[in-house]
Amino acid sequence: MNGPMNANAQRTDAQRTDAQRTDGRTTEARTTEARATEARAAGARAADARTGGGRPGGPRVVVVGGGISGLAAAHRLVTAGARVTLLEESDRLGGKLLAGEIAGAPVDLGAESLLARRPEAVALAGQVGLGDRLQAPATTTASVWSRGTLVPMPKGHVMGVPGDGRAVEGLLSAEAVARIGRDLALPATEIGEDIAIGAYVAERMGHEVVDRLVEPLLGGVYAGDAYRISMKAAVPALFAAARRHPTLTEAVRAVQQAGAATPSDAAGAGTGLGGSVFAGLRGGVGTLPGAVADAIRAAGGEILTRVPGGRLRRTPAGWQVLTRRANGEPLTLDADAVVLATPAPVTAALLRAHAPAAAAELAAIEYASMALVTLAFRRSELPGGPAGSALPALPGSGFLVPPVDGRTIKASTFSSQKWSWVADAAPDLFVLRTSVGRHGEESQLDREDADLVDSSLKDLGDAVGLAARPVASTVTRWTGGLPQYPVGHLARVARIRAAVAALPGLALAGAAYEGVGIPACIASGRRAADEITARIGDEIIATSKTGDPGAGHCP
Repeated sequence: MNGPMNANAQRTDAQRTDAQRTDGRTTEARTTEARATEARAAGARAADARTGGGRPGGPRVVVVGGGISGLAAAHRLVTAGARVTLLEESDRLGGKLLAGEIAGAPVDLGAESLLARRPEAVALAGQVGLGDRLQAPATTTASVWSRGTLVPMPKGHVMGVPGDGRAVEGLLSAEAVARIGRDLALPATEIGEDIAIGAYVAERMGHEVVDRLVEPLLGGVYAGDAYRISMKAAVPALFAAARRHPTLTEAVRAVQQAGAATPSDAAGAGTGLGGSVFAGLRGGVGTLPGAVADAIRAAGGEILTRVPGGRLRRTPAGWQVLTRRANGEPLTLDADAVVLATPAPVTAALLRAHAPAAAAELAAIEYASMALVTLAFRRSELPGGPAGSALPALPGSGFLVPPVDGRTIKASTFSSQKWSWVADAAPDLFVLRTSVGRHGEESQLDREDADLVDSSLKDLGDAVGLAARPVASTVTRWTGGLPQYPVGHLARVARIRAAVAALPGLALAGAAYEGVGIPACIASGRRAADEITARIGDEIIATSKTGDPGAGHCP
């Protein structure tokens, strides 16, 4: 989660404090957001005038799940004229997007950046009034802590796979660099319909490339094992190129050339992001869910927290969602359509009676658990002197850690150096965070908070010479937080979607399907919303705008 993450709702230790219980926003962020509410409401009223908004008579849609996928689906639906009710089982919205505080400094306690080269997250932020708060990282320089030494992150690679062995000199051994060059002389590898990226790269270029570069990079995204992760699902551009070219080197170069030919600032046009690959939000990415929720409510949508998905029942008119309110009162919601934006195990339980084949496939999806350890230090106690303006021992935005080295942490992000809004809000503090745990290492999350903090401090001391004690620390556990994409994952998703397609008025969204990053989750929510509006049909929407009291039911 030092990289892009998915955003389905889960409880975390950070929810224990009141400052983090309201839509995942800090007091400062909520105050700032209040000033933008009227602007968003005005935009929603304009959308109402164009589309009918969430006024009575529109098709009724229940969205189950208040992570960013569900919120994106609800926002898309309500601005298209649907009457939307969103249900979230926990007491806050946003899932893996969680803004918080440490020692009075605002921080992200979940996902902290979004991929700016994809348009969905940047566009949604603009639509809900946060466009002027989009911010490129202050620095993108990162390192790899390998064999006890910090080495600058190599350039000229695709998710850790180099197009030239010279790009990884200094990080890999001379033997490993030479092994990369031999890829061009190897016969083509049969890839088939899918292949594990670690296994394929190791066969072509050697295990050291995987262990020292591909593994830590993928770990930041999936918290998984590169030797199991699907190349087709995780790095689709490289997979497609590898099927067209006889060597991996040629495939990497083809992907790089295609990227160089594509304008890098298209998604961030007009935002000031320029060509930045990643972006954040002033006040934290965790403020995005609250802004989307405000826009949904302003457009006439309803949001209920502490209300689980319950169970689904098919009716002649569509669906019923049978659940309970936060006070235990039974609640039955009639709907023309339902969007399930819940983690795979929850979705499996909801679908078991209606699509048993899809439920079985969903239940087989594995998840990784991890923890984030956020630490705040006094700048005066860090290397670089009392001013804290120069920190030679803490270079760039942070570093990744190859799991093969056996360290506790797998990455560290220097938040005060990566995001200027963190430094501006707490100039006397230096905030950083580490991530712990990956697929198969769930026992790490059973350790006490103090133990995780001490282990992080030990690794930070070994990596960058950090000897100071933090003035505050926060451990945020994300149990079952990241779905795994093993070989064959996309084929599984295709089977799930085919089975669900037989159920009129039902759509799926979330990180379990075609991507775990924030833009991918937003795209998933929008896709589900578009499927619903298409399947309900123009006839219902058109009839609803005439005020026919019988409108809004699935045929």
